[in-house]
Amino acid sequence: MTQAIVPKTDLADLYDRDLNLWVEDTIAKLKAGDFQNLDVENLIEEIEGVTNSDKQQIENRLQRLIEHILKRCYVSMPDCYRGWQVTIVNQRQKLTRLLRQSPSLKRHFSESFDEAFDNALKIVRIEYDVKFPDSWQFDHDIDSMLNVDFWE
Repeated sequence: MTQAIVPKTDLADLYDRDLNLWVEDTIAKLKAGDFQNLDVENLIEEIEGVTNSDKQQIENRLQRLIEHILKRCYVSMPDCYRGWQVTIVNQRQKLTRLLRQSPSLKRHFSESFDEAFDNALKIVRIEYDVKFPDSWQFDHDIDSMLNVDFWE
């Protein structure tokens, strides 16, 4: 089904009223080569939002991965190991998918590591009365973080 192209004068209003319809209209204009009638300001905002969302996802998933690796390595609760390992595998799969989709995010992964570790450490120290190391004790390159079972 082809969407009607909305006149430029109504675009800002459309963006505020119905984001999905605005997206469909924008796609139709791009496909038609109607670049003069694009809502460029909101288009830029949406594209920036996509990259910011991906970066935030990298940060959140990396932090969660580190939290569970720390738990698995330092918290002696064998009944919890399986659940922690499931979360580790889950986060690794999702990070791998994100990085495959956007390889340039590997730089952000590396740049975010120290902050993700610090945040993860704060959380696990609240959760467990265990002596966690003050710094990451293992390799933290992307390949290691996505593949190595540090507790073995």
